[in-house]
Amino acid sequence: MSEPETFTATFLPTDTSFEAPAELSLLEAGLLAGLPLPSSCRNGTCRACMSKLHAGTVRYRIAWPGLSLDEKEDGFILPCVACPTANVVFEPVGPV
Repeated sequence: MSEPETFTATFLPTDTSFEAPAELSLLEAGLLAGLPLPSSCRNGTCRACMSKLHAGTVRYRIAWPGLSLDEKEDGFILPCVACPTANVVFEPVGPV
């Protein structure tokens, strides 16, 4: 059995990088790395973790996270339900 794929996630504005396994959400991986990422519900509805994806790609654990189509097209993500599919760079839009 092969090892799960792991990517590098970079958290702005601190430019802190951490390992982001493909099977974990960006929020889970960031919290495991000791970063103070904003969150509340952890299921994609409250939007407390909403972030701008500057680089990379993600897949969602749920069919339609709490983002509008325009927000998704503008590159916003919800790290609580977004799992990396490549190296990513993201930045929270609210306070950390």
